[in-house]
Amino acid sequence: MSTPDQLKQIFEQTLNPDANVRKNAENALNEARKLPGHSLHLLQIVANASSPQEGPIRQASAVHFKNIIKKGWDLQSDDGTDGIVISPEDRNTIKGHLVELMCTVPNQIQAQLSEAISLIAKVDYPAQWDNLLPQLVSQFGSTDPAVVNGVLKTANSIFKSFRYVGRSDGLYSVIKYTLERIQAPLLKLCIDTGNLVDMHANDPAQLAPRLESLRLICRIFFSLNYQDLPEFFEDHMKEWMEQFSKYLQYKNPVVIDDSEDTEPGPIDKLQAAIIQNLALYADKDEEPFLPFLPEFTKLVWNLLMTVSDKPKHDSLATTSIKFLSSLVSKLMHKNLFEADQTLGEIVTRIVIPNLQFRESDEELFEDDPREYIVTEVEGSDSESRRRCSQDLLRAMCRQFEEKTTTICLEHVKTMLANYSSNPNAHWRAKDAAIHLMLGIAARKESSLGVSETNPGVNLMDFFAGQILPDLQDANHDSRPVVKATALKFVTTFRNQFSTQELVQLFPMIIAQMGSPVVVVHTFAAYSIERLLNAKDATTKQPKLGRAELQPFLEPLFTALFGIVDNVEWNENDYVMKCVMRALSVADEDVVPITQIVIEKLTTALERVAKNPRNPQFNHFLFESIAVLVRAVCAKNPTATGALENLLFPPFQTILQNDIVEFTPYVFQVLAQLLEFRSADGGLGQYEPLFRPLLTPTLWERKGNVPALTRLMQAYLMKAAPQLVQGGYLQGMLGCFQKMLSVPATEADAFNLLISLAMYVPPNDMQQYNSTIFNMLLTMLQKAKGRSPVKFSRFANHIIRYFAVYVAKYGAAQFMTNLNSIQQGLAVNIIAQVWLKRLQEDAPKGLDAKAQVVGLTKLLVETPVDNAQLWCAMFFCISRVLATTSLAAGIEGADLEDMMIGEVQYDSNFSSLVNAKKKAVDPVPEVPDPAIFVSQAIQQLSASNPGRLTPLVQESLKDDPKLAQGIDSMLKSNNVRLA
Repeated sequence: MSTPDQLKQIFEQTLNPDANVRKNAENALNEARKLPGHSLHLLQIVANASSPQEGPIRQASAVHFKNIIKKGWDLQSDDGTDGIVISPEDRNTIKGHLVELMCTVPNQIQAQLSEAISLIAKVDYPAQWDNLLPQLVSQFGSTDPAVVNGVLKTANSIFKSFRYVGRSDGLYSVIKYTLERIQAPLLKLCIDTGNLVDMHANDPAQLAPRLESLRLICRIFFSLNYQDLPEFFEDHMKEWMEQFSKYLQYKNPVVIDDSEDTEPGPIDKLQAAIIQNLALYADKDEEPFLPFLPEFTKLVWNLLMTVSDKPKHDSLATTSIKFLSSLVSKLMHKNLFEADQTLGEIVTRIVIPNLQFRESDEELFEDDPREYIVTEVEGSDSESRRRCSQDLLRAMCRQFEEKTTTICLEHVKTMLANYSSNPNAHWRAKDAAIHLMLGIAARKESSLGVSETNPGVNLMDFFAGQILPDLQDANHDSRPVVKATALKFVTTFRNQFSTQELVQLFPMIIAQMGSPVVVVHTFAAYSIERLLNAKDATTKQPKLGRAELQPFLEPLFTALFGIVDNVEWNENDYVMKCVMRALSVADEDVVPITQIVIEKLTTALERVAKNPRNPQFNHFLFESIAVLVRAVCAKNPTATGALENLLFPPFQTILQNDIVEFTPYVFQVLAQLLEFRSADGGLGQYEPLFRPLLTPTLWERKGNVPALTRLMQAYLMKAAPQLVQGGYLQGMLGCFQKMLSVPATEADAFNLLISLAMYVPPNDMQQYNSTIFNMLLTMLQKAKGRSPVKFSRFANHIIRYFAVYVAKYGAAQFMTNLNSIQQGLAVNIIAQVWLKRLQEDAPKGLDAKAQVVGLTKLLVETPVDNAQLWCAMFFCISRVLATTSLAAGIEGADLEDMMIGEVQYDSNFSSLVNAKKKAVDPVPEVPDPAIFVSQAIQQLSASNPGRLTPLVQESLKDDPKLAQGIDSMLKSNNVRLA
């Protein structure tokens, strides 16, 4: 058992510059965290302020404690507790002292303990931690602003869970509990803090933290009011609004740093938080708030007029613009904005200034192109002024389209005239004009592009006169910002171009990929990728398919790999996504250039493997490899060997060097290749790879598990008997057991188990089946103690396996295995678990087929003694047959989605859409389930004359339509019940 002093030594070693010392210390910590009392020892170290030299050790201990809480507190977590044990006594001790300790430690440590409190509260609040809120509220009266802000940050973190979730009785119960204990103290704290702000008006050291307290109070206000307006806040609306009004007008130079251009000051942050609260009330049309709305509209308007164009004011500007947008878009507030003068002022004084390309934007464009692109293309956490201004224009167009359009077109005309007078000097005017058009031209827009445009804007005339010349301009040094914006225009309005027009645009956009300016060639790649994803509104088919893309394959890939190969540029995920999309659309047309493309991809892979930096790029790189494997091998499986020879060297390097970020991808592509491999070719070079796959540490990484399972399934499909002869069956069962013990990986456990049932010879599996059934039922019992949703999920998994098991091994073995555990258990499991889940959650595809076959075997291979059970089984079989498609497909993805749909990186496990496992029929010996059922009923009827007709009628008596359908099926298969 580690003592606090021993742990201090270990933490000191984790800070050692020697990597080996650090690694040994980290291993020691991993072992120590599984010992009783470990978490309390950590808090003892955190609480001990004996010497300043121990500051880093206390900080490291606090971080480790927070991680212990994160991984080990929630006993119902799908990820399990990772071996961490925190006893009930230790839990109570922690909850009894943690708030008090947080209030006494330095800020950095306080932040870690605050997060730990939030993590515990996520599980225990309020039912199992009813004194948490009183403990926090009791600190509101502290004279130390650091303590007040610590408890406010903690409360804010806890109450964030009230936002952005669906309404439920449980949620409202927690909110009610919270309001009763905090609503009055929070208002008092707000007013008292305001008095302290006035008192310390000339003391920045005291003033800044008080303003931060007010900001945190506003964020808590937002959470408490998010779902509904509480009665207390309605009754005290005047007091709250007085405070908000006061600080929207608050000015104090002592906390304003004029030399700071990027970081918002405490007043800016507070005002942004207040406006978010106002927007919340305005959006909900809260009646008690409406009398205050005209005053706040004026205050926010005035605030916007004074906000500078510096990045530090971006958050305040965008929040204010969003507030105005929410008001403008509502018919009930129309009278506030409908005057021509008001609309003109909004465009002139708010929209256009915030559309302008600023000096800070230019710095971002040149020095941090990635951030610029993310903001322009996707919108970042804090949206850009430009994007918010365009949203404001669209809101204005929804209410006052004709007036707004007229005003904006006049400004566009003026800006373009200014540009034409001196293009090189006034290019910013054209950039703003294009963005103004982007704001008014689109009526309806989604991630799929613009679906409806403003009829008052001649979009194609503007394109021909203002956008096309920049796309045709081959001088890469000429006005790159405008070129990027022109590409953005084409991408935004891609749905408004015909296929022929897009084909004409293609070479111009490809040419822009030759720009040395990162933003321009990235926007060009992004544009191509989006155009290849565009669909015709009528036919829903891609506007650009294989035929349209084929003439451009060589110049397109030359341009794309020209960017990828340039080691001076960071890995560009937009470019690699374009590679993936182009390969996917080209499909078999890429076969002639496979050698070149795969060499380019593997060269890029070898380079990034040395230092993985951009997970998005890495993901699309592997997606591109998977597309190529699918395109080539699906048409010509004999080409698999050539691809293996090209891919195995970099893959082996990745596996040997244990590059954690890439191993799940490698496993998925290996599985894909192995599945395409000829069945009579044996395992070949895959054989020596199998034994290392059973290494326990590989399976401890959550991101590896789905990919390893997928690969192991591929091995079983190709060479299960060979693996059994090699002595690997027990190792695979060990992997299954490990996955089954963690809820987050139970689906993978069942996927592996079903593959074992499908491919391993029955005689080899026979000795393990009893143990497997015991294990499954034990886990089923444990699942009942979890939430109903989690139990249902586990039950769905187990009946999938039962269906395949019965289909492969027969009903007698299934019944014997269950009844050997407990007499009569089989009937109980069938009725209470299997059939109940089928009635509540109908299976689909090949799972449905397996259910029909498995249940039918149960129906005919067991005695017809239990009439009630027989009727229930027959009803389920009939319903599954009648209501689900039994066709094969791609596991987890529609084929069209694979080809042209959205592909996304996921930090937990990045499944390669283009390497998705093709669904495998678990009962290929049954080509037609309807015929199989009909023949089985015929045989059963013959052996039980006179008994089946009343049973079938009883089964379907409550569903005449289903009865008619089953009768028709039986007759069409010449079944006559005896």
